[in-house]
Amino acid sequence: MSTDVVRVRTGVYHDSVSLMRVSRTASALPGVEVAVVAMATELNLGIAAELGFDLPKAGPADLLIALRGGGADTLEAALAELDGLLAGLSATPAGGAAVEHPPHTVRAAARERAATLALVSVPGPYAFAEALDAVEAGLSVMIFSDNVPVEQEVLLKRRATELGVLVMGPDCGTAVIGGAGLGFANVLRPGPVGLVAASGTGAQQVACLLDHAGVGVSHVLGVGGRDLSADVGGLSTLRALEALDADPATELIVLISKPPAPEVARAVAETVAKLGTPVVTALLGPGQDDLTVATETALRALGAPVPAWPSWPAPGTAREHAGGLRGIYSGGTLCVEARLITGSGEFTDFGDDAYTVGRAHPMIDPTLRLEALAEVPPGEVVLLDVVLGHGADPDPAATLAPAIAGAAARGVTVVVALVGSEGDPQGLNAQAEALNAAGAAVFTSNAQAAGHAAEVVAGIAR
Repeated sequence: MSTDVVRVRTGVYHDSVSLMRVSRTASALPGVEVAVVAMATELNLGIAAELGFDLPKAGPADLLIALRGGGADTLEAALAELDGLLAGLSATPAGGAAVEHPPHTVRAAARERAATLALVSVPGPYAFAEALDAVEAGLSVMIFSDNVPVEQEVLLKRRATELGVLVMGPDCGTAVIGGAGLGFANVLRPGPVGLVAASGTGAQQVACLLDHAGVGVSHVLGVGGRDLSADVGGLSTLRALEALDADPATELIVLISKPPAPEVARAVAETVAKLGTPVVTALLGPGQDDLTVATETALRALGAPVPAWPSWPAPGTAREHAGGLRGIYSGGTLCVEARLITGSGEFTDFGDDAYTVGRAHPMIDPTLRLEALAEVPPGEVVLLDVVLGHGADPDPAATLAPAIAGAAARGVTVVVALVGSEGDPQGLNAQAEALNAAGAAVFTSNAQAAGHAAEVVAGIAR
């Protein structure tokens, strides 16, 4: 018979991503059947209650630990292990000194640190106040937070334009400023290409393909997925283009976005025409270049050779008469690109705001995508992305490869777009080989992966 242990620790805070990883580690401890390690928000308390835990009174400033397993001694040992993991989250870095009086506001931190950039990663309802504080302090700001109302985004970006700073986001997943990666960031060589991207995974795709070709980046300026919408009007895109045009280290700019609003696309085109730095555009849409073709155009503009993009075919997985196509994506722009290329199928972007309320992004937590993959019936083709780099799952193949092998065993064809660089901590080749060995065809180009999946469905690929 299983035993439950529930602990609430008052006044202990850790970010949700760190706690998710601790919770995953706890679930794998000997004798542990279920583990919930999370801040005691209403959502997390609800999840624990649905799992059948009897919960004491707790609030969002408290840490909830709920374990179920095979006996009190086993769970006490697991709690001791957890204490060590949680202590590691709070430890002062080696050689560092504890901060006795940390600043209480972004503006105070800016004064004390002589900062030029702030990164905001708090729940969406609180992001506006922190970002506005940064902008008013004269800082450019990257807003990693999602679920921020578009009206607040417009206010922030208009104020930033007035003060001559840049707002990256909301929902800006990726940026690289002078070689320093923010958010989900790949390990990239320095070079002459600057990226302006209303897309995190789109920027990662182009930057990683450039890296495969031996070409580096100067900066990657994410502007948030809604920036080129009619509501926002490209406010940050225009500012970012001007900033890169003034940067002597940037010889070529690549502009990346999901389909923009037509009137915004025209305004951007007018700005591009006035810049002294050449610009390659990758504005996805019917009849437009995909991200791989745009990258190849950029390489040719620099006089650099276009390589064969690395891939790992999976012979024997294609079927003469395959069934339907399903896209199970973590990256919104990659999902849009794949849908445009394939022209048919059922596609889901699990990184959309609707799927990330109260849970980590699918590039960190694969749970929803694993569930979706498990439900694909025999004969279908599945197309999914796996994105590497800092901030992402430290070993995505560890959970995806067994799921892919299970899908292949029941007659599902799996095609993977693997977005990453050779320097990424997960190991690009090791991840590709593990996914390939499980039965997936693996491509470093999402466009080529989508094209291959479409050919399998049509019975062309073998």
